[in-house]
Amino acid sequence: MKALTQTELETFLHALQPAWDVRAPIRLSDGTRALGRLEEGPLALLGGRIPRKPTDVFFAQQEKVFDALPDGSFRQEEPPQKPLFVLGFTAEDLECLEFIDRFFSSGFADDIYLRKRSGAVIGGLTGKCGSAGELLRIAGGTCDLELVFDGERFIVAAYSEAGEKLEAAMTCAESGASLEDLRRASEALPQDNRRLLEQASALLIAERVPDAFWAEIGERCIACTGCNLVCPTCTCFGVQDWRYPTHIERSRMWDSCQLDAFMREASGHNPLGSEALRTRRRIHHKLAADLRRWGHLTCYLCGRCDTTCPTGIGIVAVAREMVARHAGETARLQG
Repeated sequence: MKALTQTELETFLHALQPAWDVRAPIRLSDGTRALGRLEEGPLALLGGRIPRKPTDVFFAQQEKVFDALPDGSFRQEEPPQKPLFVLGFTAEDLECLEFIDRFFSSGFADDIYLRKRSGAVIGGLTGKCGSAGELLRIAGGTCDLELVFDGERFIVAAYSEAGEKLEAAMTCAESGASLEDLRRASEALPQDNRRLLEQASALLIAERVPDAFWAEIGERCIACTGCNLVCPTCTCFGVQDWRYPTHIERSRMWDSCQLDAFMREASGHNPLGSEALRTRRRIHHKLAADLRRWGHLTCYLCGRCDTTCPTGIGIVAVAREMVARHAGETARLQG
């Protein structure tokens, strides 16, 4: 397998730019890491997941839906001039992307999302590229191309025809690298949090979590909405119209189920009228309702909500508290 030094990888990414809209982890002027174009900051491939959810490349926080013109016609954004090559997804991020691909393609397909997503090539970034060299789980698929850092070089694994074409274009001195040792180490990574979510899910589905628990958790929520804003599988948005002299612009913006107005009806009635109900809904949605609808949990343990929440009620923290308080129920449900 090919293995690129950081210099060789950077040269490769710059060489792609005439034909591709390249996005990769970069260092911003304030010191934070984000997905950006190469001219926006130096590459920052090491350091683990980026703080902002990477799926916003395809589902932006705010974006135009269409312009309504005086003659009754509509104008939409033009398709991207270049296909996207996005590098920097962790294994968990890739699972999130795979889910929202399904979500936005189901029922009424979301043409805005799919217009950006169509033709895009996705690169995973895993291996020993976490904070302080922490090993990040190897994806082993769910992307076109994966770069696995072994501590010195990025070993290349291609999983699709598009990924193989990009791999063939890479120039490097090393072509006999192996992923076997890293794969074994990846498979041995602990799964404690996954089991924790499954236990919490079982409690919720069995309706063994009392309202008093949610009242207490809800008291800690300050409605900053950080949990929703960083979650790669949160897909709720609101629509707004802005009137200009020449046209009306309809745009959409991320919404948050932690906000009071999220489900408030025109009559004034609000079926989620308290923080307790809204917090319960946020957790229940990922761990119970989506299990029924999609056949699996829709939290993939990216860790962003737990890192972001200033009051410590990210999904893993709440699941841990739920399971600990109802240990007897958990044991009974596990049989």
